[in-house]
Amino acid sequence: MFTFIRAALLVLLISAAALAHDISGKWIFHVETEFGSGAPTFVFKQAGEKISGTYSGTFGTADLTGTVTGDDIQFSFVVTIQDQKAEAVYKGKIASDGTMKGSVDLAGLGTGTWTGSKQ
Repeated sequence: MFTFIRAALLVLLISAAALAHDISGKWIFHVETEFGSGAPTFVFKQAGEKISGTYSGTFGTADLTGTVTGDDIQFSFVVTIQDQKAEAVYKGKIASDGTMKGSVDLAGLGTGTWTGSKQ
């Protein structure tokens, strides 16, 4: 009985690992906000559910941190806008086709939507 349970758990763990998303690499985003649109580049490094990396775009460059849990992604970074530090928070869903999409909150100053494609 124990052998069967162990085997079943192993199969479940392997299946879950196969379904997990690894977003490591370079991504090109298209962002639409009430202030206009942009095409920032993100480079993600993933270790389990934790992500780190860099943002490059309209606001310069910044380090980012976040998480990937299943299909859900959330990450943020701090930029300087008109001599004020502001945090951009991205939340979204990862698709199996190498894309993702979601919403962004620009430090309470505005919101928008985004789509991203892995390069």
